[in-house]
Amino acid sequence: MSEQWHDVAMADELKPGGYEVIDVDDLLIAVFNVAGEFYAIEDICTHDGEELTGGPIDNDQIICPRHGARFCLRTGAALTPPAYEAVATFQTRVVDGRIQVRVAD
Repeated sequence: MSEQWHDVAMADELKPGGYEVIDVDDLLIAVFNVAGEFYAIEDICTHDGEELTGGPIDNDQIICPRHGARFCLRTGAALTPPAYEAVATFQTRVVDGRIQVRVAD
C-alpha cells in the first residue's frame, strides 16, 4: 500500500471554523480548521450517504444538515443517532504553508 499527500489549500486562507473539500479519485475529503488545527474526514454521512459539509460546525463537531447526526472532526466518531458508524479520517500536515492530506491507495 502506498500513500500520497494531496494539496488542499494555503493554511493562512483556511480560517478557524472553516473547511475546504477536495476530490481525490472520486473520494470527497473535507479538511476543517478547528482552533488552528487541521482535521480531515471523508465528506459523507454514514447514516444516509450524503455530504456532511454544509451542516453547522460546533467546536470540533459537524452536524449533518439533513438528520442532525453529529460527528467528531478530530476522530471521525459518530456521536449521536441516527448515525452509528464513524466516518473515515485522514492525516494532515502543513508543508511550506500549504495544508496537505494523506490518502492511502
